[in-house]
Amino acid sequence: MADTCPRCGFAEVASDKCPQCGVVVTTYRASLDKLRRGPQPGGISPFARGPVSRPESASVPEAPTGAPAAAPSTPGWLSAPPPPATQAAAPSSGSRQASFRGSGATLFGVHIVNALLILATLGIYYFWAKVRVRAYLWSESEFEGDRFAYHGTGRELIIGFVKAFAFFLLPMTLLNTLPEIFEASALVIMATRLLVSILAGIFIPVAIVGARRYRLSRTSWRGIRFSLRTSTRPFVSLWVRGWLLTSFTMGLYYPAFVTNQHRFLTSNTWFGSERFAFDGRGRDLIPVWFASIILFFPTFGLSWFWFLAKRQRYYAEHTRVAGARFRSTVTAPKLAWLTISTWIGLLCTLGMAWPWLTVRKVRRTFAWLSLDGSLALDSITQQAQQVNATGEGLAGFFDADLGFT
Repeated sequence: MADTCPRCGFAEVASDKCPQCGVVVTTYRASLDKLRRGPQPGGISPFARGPVSRPESASVPEAPTGAPAAAPSTPGWLSAPPPPATQAAAPSSGSRQASFRGSGATLFGVHIVNALLILATLGIYYFWAKVRVRAYLWSESEFEGDRFAYHGTGRELIIGFVKAFAFFLLPMTLLNTLPEIFEASALVIMATRLLVSILAGIFIPVAIVGARRYRLSRTSWRGIRFSLRTSTRPFVSLWVRGWLLTSFTMGLYYPAFVTNQHRFLTSNTWFGSERFAFDGRGRDLIPVWFASIILFFPTFGLSWFWFLAKRQRYYAEHTRVAGARFRSTVTAPKLAWLTISTWIGLLCTLGMAWPWLTVRKVRRTFAWLSLDGSLALDSITQQAQQVNATGEGLAGFFDADLGFT
């Protein structure tokens, strides 16, 4: 006996499959009955957060051709009430990436105004210019539909610079120049220069930690700030030990050295109440590091990009946050082209192309990096830390740049 298709209204359905729309009649009716009954106690609501599982060949119920529309009381995929507020939302799964919404033209405008104000103020505006660039880059960076925000100020940066100069850099400068001014003996000059080198070796890790701590504390997403929660002394010990071992092993320890630094900084980084985790080991990078050194001259230095790309992929794959793991798709050719073409563009345009090249770099970086797996964000709360910008001032002197700019 012929039946009527419950989806398209075709009246001559002789089998279980509608010849007009292709729907399986019994499966479609079963899904309609399930919708009419609504979520059962102990069952999984189709409206809970996360992917919705539907029967094969079933879709959103449509009214048959020429048939009256369903009554408003009939539940459907779009009209069903949301889950109760007391029910915990399931972590969202899948792969997600950040994106950059800004443009090189807009950044060029910021750059030109900054350059003019720096000249007009004899360089004093440099710190506020730095903040303007960072604020623009952060505000145009988007993840999961929300933008990042930068909360630093030029006043903080200039105060940090003054502190770094007064307490760190001025003593080093005096130690380096006074022995020669007073015509001290060669032994005294060598001793003071050695002391300056040792102090610089200590101040560099201090600058790295201080800059990282400051920038993270001034960065937020969805109103929740990042932070670095650790003291500086362990990182100084790690840095000095790694530098000595790298020197004594003629560079063989270098992969372990940089990986230990990355582990320390990443494992002590927090997003609100959520801590990042890193489980990589430097020894895993030794083979590719050793090969890149051997091939450095035969490849005119291009093998270095092979090591850098491998290191970026390795670091990403061993970094986790909120239940999800990072993943990088960068390759040596991509990284080499981005780096070399950026330098060529800067040289050929005398730096005028910097805004467009910066935007391109940020977009490529975001395109190569993703966060995969279930990401539990609902339980993260704000836990901001109080820090100053002294480390940022030191980082500027030692060129220990850790962010966009």
